[in-house]
Amino acid sequence: MITVNAMGDNCPIPVIKTKKAMQEITGPETIEVLVDNEIAVQNVTKMAVSSGGNVTSEKLGEKEFKVTIQMNGAVAKEAGEEAVCTPDRKGDTIVVIASDKMGSGNDELGKVLIKGFIFAVTQLEELPKAMIFYNGGATLTAEGSDSLEDLKSLEAQGVEILTCGTCLNYYGLTDKLEVGSVTNMYTIVEKMAEAGKIIQP
Repeated sequence: MITVNAMGDNCPIPVIKTKKAMQEITGPETIEVLVDNEIAVQNVTKMAVSSGGNVTSEKLGEKEFKVTIQMNGAVAKEAGEEAVCTPDRKGDTIVVIASDKMGSGNDELGKVLIKGFIFAVTQLEELPKAMIFYNGGATLTAEGSDSLEDLKSLEAQGVEILTCGTCLNYYGLTDKLEVGSVTNMYTIVEKMAEAGKIIQP
């Protein structure tokens, strides 16, 4: 395990430090990068993915984020994107998820599809501004969900993760929320009304 401390560093320093650590490894290795802002998470993530890394990220606290990069081996010196500062990747799209399944037909297949959908959101060039979960979708942000790693990665990159409080209470999950924050119907309506585009799987 290699730890890169880029807390307090302005762009492009976190990317440069991470790239240097990646180029020094000789075999399979895990690199943890600590940064203090969402834009740094986005920039480090983009560079690491372009270099062949498997990347996840997590918000540890206010202005405290961890990006974990799994590398299979050494990286070519010229690999990866240049250490540049890119603007915030978030647009004004809202993703609304109302079920723990995607589509109708086979429930088991539906659960596989919704997990794949959430992972696909993490790969978008322009991330959504927020993701809202209600009714059965509320279970996806709670303990036991297969999508927690992907949702925590999105949250670390600045995507607002909101779950209906009434729904959590109905399913007995009020104390089991694992990512994002609890919201109410007024905020859900407000967010959807302000959105430039709404995606609902």
